[in-house]
Amino acid sequence: MTERSSLFSLSRRHLLASAAAAAAFIATTGFDPVLAADTPRDGGDVTFLIDSLGDTWIPNNSAISSFQGHIWGHVTDKLVYVDAEGKATPWLAERWEQNDKATEFTLHLKSDVTFSDGSPLDASAVVANLDIWYAGRKNEGINPIGLFPKTYDRAEAVDATTVKVFFKKPTLGFIPTLGYHGSILISPKSLAQPASQQADLSNTSGSGPYVVESWKEGDHVTLVKRKDYNWGPAAVGHTGPAFLDSITYKLVSEPSLRVASVQSGQADIAYNASPQELKSLKEEGFTVATPRYLGFVNGWAVNTKHAPYDDVKVRQALQAGINRQEIIDTVYTADWKLPTSFIQSNVPGAADESTLLAYDPAKAEKLLGEAGWAKGADGIRTKDGKQLELTLHSNPYLATSKSVDELIAQQLGKLGWKVNIRAYDVVTFGERVKYGGPAIPAYEVTRSFIDAGTVAGILTNANNGENWFALDDRDATLNGLRDKISGAASLDERNPLLKELQEYVLGQGYFIPRTQIVQRIYVQSPKLKGEVYNGVAYASYYTAFLAD
Repeated sequence: MTERSSLFSLSRRHLLASAAAAAAFIATTGFDPVLAADTPRDGGDVTFLIDSLGDTWIPNNSAISSFQGHIWGHVTDKLVYVDAEGKATPWLAERWEQNDKATEFTLHLKSDVTFSDGSPLDASAVVANLDIWYAGRKNEGINPIGLFPKTYDRAEAVDATTVKVFFKKPTLGFIPTLGYHGSILISPKSLAQPASQQADLSNTSGSGPYVVESWKEGDHVTLVKRKDYNWGPAAVGHTGPAFLDSITYKLVSEPSLRVASVQSGQADIAYNASPQELKSLKEEGFTVATPRYLGFVNGWAVNTKHAPYDDVKVRQALQAGINRQEIIDTVYTADWKLPTSFIQSNVPGAADESTLLAYDPAKAEKLLGEAGWAKGADGIRTKDGKQLELTLHSNPYLATSKSVDELIAQQLGKLGWKVNIRAYDVVTFGERVKYGGPAIPAYEVTRSFIDAGTVAGILTNANNGENWFALDDRDATLNGLRDKISGAASLDERNPLLKELQEYVLGQGYFIPRTQIVQRIYVQSPKLKGEVYNGVAYASYYTAFLAD
């Protein structure tokens, strides 16, 4: 582990004073890949200010993090590139075939690709990665990749550039999942290391356009360009070496300091600014990006074993009692969108079930009355001497979560709920707040995925699924849809089933959407051009450059 001595030091007084004196920049809009009006040029160093750098660098454990994923996206490559609309296109897998049952896939790899340790990224290396994505090494603390298909059987290297992959059951989502942010390709030499060595970022070799120059835990990671890189995804319009010389990810915990440093010109990108700042920042000329990832909307998975949420009418009243437009108008901006299902509307296979999510307080009142919950003199409903309570645990990974909870508490309070809000830091939240926990009536979800076919398995307990609603095997309808979706061999067969699943889950009040999720907010200097946002809303600076 090394420390780069030239990293700048952040002073709140200096940053705020510099920001106040900074002139307004030329206005920019959008976040398209390499714009035709600007000629990409080599050179330059950029600094990305981030609110956390996580607590481990073991690739399998950290690649899916909202924080470490930024670094892995530049140090490693994937077999498939997935864009913001869920379209999968070739990357290190130049092409692929599958059988009619979607149980066997053949991947044809680019030749002459190497990891930064000099070893070839060939078929045997891909097999080693597929195996660890599926199984991990749990006895060492190396986790499987959560959304990698649990139907995986094995993979074989046919020759140096051909891999055949076998599944126990139809697995339509295999190819898109190769573009998931957890599916990063790591050198077999790195994978063979024990977890303690993998946790040292400098020990891990990827094939990406950047390599780690230095890192210091809790402080920074600095990446430098790999000059021999020549295998970028065609979908981003560039395949050769990156343009920027280096990217430094610097930990700055306070949002105002991150934004002020970009305003003053001391940094180039601020991650996770407050939504309330975005309008003024745009007016000042800064580039603001609020990409949506492919995945679940922001909402609650309801614990059906926790009374009174074992009652479908109470869950349905909760669904009808939330004014989602007020959330956007109060907490967010027009960059946020209303949910139309419990998955994001840009996910292939997403249905429009907006009618099930309409704000209808009269319907909510009627349902609660039918369920036996009567309002008392204090406005709180009771039944059999117990109050109608809902305890919310604000998600620390989403800066606006507590503000949304507070607004919803007001909305539900008018209907007779007593709402309690608990807020923990990331570590405590992870320890205390679990799906279906005895004290957790509703678990706030902000989860990305690439292929909608994985959803049904996550919701239930099949194949070690996460059993979000604590239903176990009690809901035969949900389990039947799960099995039909997982067994579908074509999209034509699967998409109607996905629509039926979405309608059923929302109608039962198992999932309570709040808004479509924007988990990653970027404020950027207008001098930095050409960044690309992929299907899980990570910014890639592989195609980026500094303009005059």
